[in-house]
Amino acid sequence: MSITTERLSSLIQRELAPIVNSTIQNDKIGYINLTEVRVTKDLKTAKVYYTILSDDEDVLELANNFLTKFNGTIRMELAKKIRNIRKIPELNFVYDEALAYGNHIDKLLKEIK
Repeated sequence: MSITTERLSSLIQRELAPIVNSTIQNDKIGYINLTEVRVTKDLKTAKVYYTILSDDEDVLELANNFLTKFNGTIRMELAKKIRNIRKIPELNFVYDEALAYGNHIDKLLKEIK
């Protein structure tokens, strides 16, 4: 990533976290943590990696559905916050499985002990 895409990724992640959590207020989902944002070189799309505290498949599906449903609203709110770029990238939300995998490894290590 170039400096421009790195800065834009960091800016999007910082501004997007409160927007996502204020837009999607659901007790089952809880807090959505944005772990990383990767913007493509042409600045047209951004992959937004997120995690939630629950490992339940139904809750993960619910979170994914809410993020897909409110994608336009979230993007519009992001455009209000970030005014120094011409076009806000398309947001693609992807569940980050690193936390779940780490919890799985931790559970296995505790079982061995």
